[in-house]
Amino acid sequence: MELKWLEDFVSLARTGSFSRSAEERHVTQSAFSRRVQALEGWLGVSLIDRSTYPTTLTAAGREFRETAEEAVRMLHGSRTALQASVGTSKGLVSVAALHTLALTFFPRWFRQIEARTGSLGSRLLPDDFHNCIQAAAEGGYDFLLTFCHPSVPILLDPGQFPHHMVGADSLVPVRSATLTGESTALPLLSYAQNSFLGRVVTFAQAQADSPPPAISHTNENAMAEALKFMALEGHGLAWLPRSLVMRELAEGQLIATGEEIALEVRLYRNAGHRRATVAAVWEAAGVLAAETMQDPNKVD
Repeated sequence: MELKWLEDFVSLARTGSFSRSAEERHVTQSAFSRRVQALEGWLGVSLIDRSTYPTTLTAAGREFRETAEEAVRMLHGSRTALQASVGTSKGLVSVAALHTLALTFFPRWFRQIEARTGSLGSRLLPDDFHNCIQAAAEGGYDFLLTFCHPSVPILLDPGQFPHHMVGADSLVPVRSATLTGESTALPLLSYAQNSFLGRVVTFAQAQADSPPPAISHTNENAMAEALKFMALEGHGLAWLPRSLVMRELAEGQLIATGEEIALEVRLYRNAGHRRATVAAVWEAAGVLAAETMQDPNKVD
């Protein structure tokens, strides 16, 4: 049993639509349907009458709905109370961040934040784009640190989740220096299609005139770090964040083979989290972002 299964069912019971609930829950419709089926499998009964449209609940579904709603309310309420207590007493802020940003951006950026706020505690969730968005949307984290590109919409309510542009990066196509021949003939080391970087690369390839390269390896965990080491070992060409491969490019282990794709680094805040520590970090992030706009080298 997973909490998200209950949250999915509560959403579906309210909307009566798999597609609307999947969008609300920031997952594909097929993934959403599998999670509802997993809940039904765990319970051993059918909750949804799939023979009707709009979707309706079975008798068991109607009976279970109140239990699911109450369980979700109680768990979220307890989590919020516990986090508020811990956060207030220890000056703790929580950040959901894409894997790469957790490694390459967050440590230095957070040190510069602390230079303005004083010492802070942090709880960091390094994860993929979908899980970070979901963690932010469900209210479990104060901040979301993510890349941003026009090809990948970030479906968060701007009133509830304002943002600062806190940095910049780029995706650069790279290959091992040990490989010879035309880069266009190299197989592609690919991200999972539904990952953030995977969707940006797919968009870039769709804009190109040349046919898409053959894919030799797909990293289903959407971790750029894994593709970086595959590229270093000569398995093919990979699109990687420049911040992740700066040293390897400078030392000649990797070679850039084409135009880069500009990425923003954005910090989103949950506006419902009003602790003084959260407000102080948000204010400091805004000041640092303004300074960075004037001096792009301030935060790499």
